[in-house]
Amino acid sequence: MPTRLSIFPLPGAVLFPGLQLPLHIFEPRYRALVGDALVRDRRIAMIQPQRSEEGAPLYRIGCIGRIGEIEAMDDGRYNLILEGESRFSLLRELDVPTAFRQVEAELVEDDENETLSHAQRGGFEDEARKFADRQGYRVDWESVERLDDQSLINGVSQIAPFDSASKQALLEAENLSARCELLVQLMQFYGRRDGDEEIITLQ
Repeated sequence: MPTRLSIFPLPGAVLFPGLQLPLHIFEPRYRALVGDALVRDRRIAMIQPQRSEEGAPLYRIGCIGRIGEIEAMDDGRYNLILEGESRFSLLRELDVPTAFRQVEAELVEDDENETLSHAQRGGFEDEARKFADRQGYRVDWESVERLDDQSLINGVSQIAPFDSASKQALLEAENLSARCELLVQLMQFYGRRDGDEEIITLQ
């Protein structure tokens, strides 16, 4: 059944179900969005615009987040943590009087119990180690090995240093297995790139 969602169209910010996204809210329209969400259901829908310009068309898939921790500042700004709940598929944008954009969407029913095969999990971890070594990342591999498949694949998808289009493709992947396969391909592609990219520490 279609549902009405208030959206935060932020380039480069991709939220996955089960994960958290910290946000600093300072623009008046998005302060209004947060205020509206707090008096209703605490939900904000994250979705990427296709271009970094005002009113740009939106990608097809986004993720609903529920406001968890929140800090309201004296000047009206907010620091908050969004907790990813469910992907959604955009149906149409609504003509609304609010300063923030709203859409009609359908929830995507992901299988929360889906797991990877042992071969997929092992292949992913091998490729992730190669990618981290090539990029100079420092990773706590013992902690990684303790993660369940959903947390691992979605977590890497959200924090990996890929461009916005690549992250959008990961979000749009049909299921966990497809997302894992795409992650491996992206790590192989980005791992082959030369340059002086900044070294990042993954924690």
